[in-house]
Amino acid sequence: QVQLVESGGGLVQAWGSLRLSCTASGRTFSSFAMGWFRQTPGKEREFVAAIKWSGDTTYYADSVKGRFTISRDNAKNTVYLQMNSLKPEDTAVYYCAQDHVMYGNRLSSVSTEYDVWGQGTQVTVSS
Repeated sequence: QVQLVESGGGLVQAWGSLRLSCTASGRTFSSFAMGWFRQTPGKEREFVAAIKWSGDTTYYADSVKGRFTISRDNAKNTVYLQMNSLKPEDTAVYYCAQDHVMYGNRLSSVSTEYDVWGQGTQVTVSS
């Protein structure tokens, strides 16, 4: 059984930083692309960033480009989301997810392309 566990969320002031972590177990982590999504009450889950299984390609939503950085450490089965210059509109529950394709060549922003999800971690940015 694959399991993803996020950590690192919390309360931060605007323009501050947080680093989220997501640790995987149960399926070969290094074989799959990973993504971060976020969701606020009443809204659909929104794509944030994705990283290829090899770690050499990344993809960001326009709303976070230049402020957030996704990275991975395959030796630790962990993917990270470094969030800088945070804004109140970044407030959401953040989820990590694992792509359903092994050794895929493209990164997706579509949530249905990811078949394993973590439980989410709350990020709150105060103004």
